[in-house]
Amino acid sequence: MADKKTVIVTGASRGIGAAVAHAFLDRGYNVVATSRNISRAGYAPSQNLALVDGDIVQAETAEKVAAAAIHTFGTIDHVVNVAGIFFTKPFIDYTADDFHAFVSTNLEGFLFITQIAVKRMLAQGTGGSVTTITAALADNPMVGSPASVPMLTKGGLNTITRSLALEYASNNIRFNAVAPGVVDTALHRETPKEVMKTLSPMGAIADAKDIAEAVMYLVEARYVTGEVLHVDGGAHVGRW
Repeated sequence: MADKKTVIVTGASRGIGAAVAHAFLDRGYNVVATSRNISRAGYAPSQNLALVDGDIVQAETAEKVAAAAIHTFGTIDHVVNVAGIFFTKPFIDYTADDFHAFVSTNLEGFLFITQIAVKRMLAQGTGGSVTTITAALADNPMVGSPASVPMLTKGGLNTITRSLALEYASNNIRFNAVAPGVVDTALHRETPKEVMKTLSPMGAIADAKDIAEAVMYLVEARYVTGEVLHVDGGAHVGRW
């Protein structure tokens, strides 16, 4: 890229986050990748890559990540919020600890880094974007996937994405989300492939690269903001 941009990717040690980080590196972006153990995630050393260990639920981690981006590359141009947790159980079985874990990782993990990044983008005056991984289940609940409590947070991320898109449109800071369906990652290590295929009307299973491609589109689509892009084989459309 002639005008090299810097992107922060949270939850980048594996799965969707790692696929996203590698996609940006392959396209010549500067990447600041973070997770609790990112330095042990097997990334090849690169002058376009900075790694920051830390738990994104802590405000100080967000500050470290932003500082690394500015010190190493000079700008923060894009953020991709991938870090999140997900598990299912009947609604009445979710505990207070479960709820607090979802809020901490999925919401505070978004809030802290996004606030810092937007402040920096405003100061730079050159626009930017924030893209967040949510979930197709937030719009299309399914029998057999009792995800009511985690979808409190994922649905909230869809809502704040649309709200911020309008709040900062005049500053050319764009906010979008990618809402995956079932994806072949470690989260579904124990799920039979034939079962996974039934969770999409296309009868196919997405992989992390499919989600990374959607993220890349939204980051580079200069006139798209406030969009929740479903990558779920059509599951969000309705019954099948």
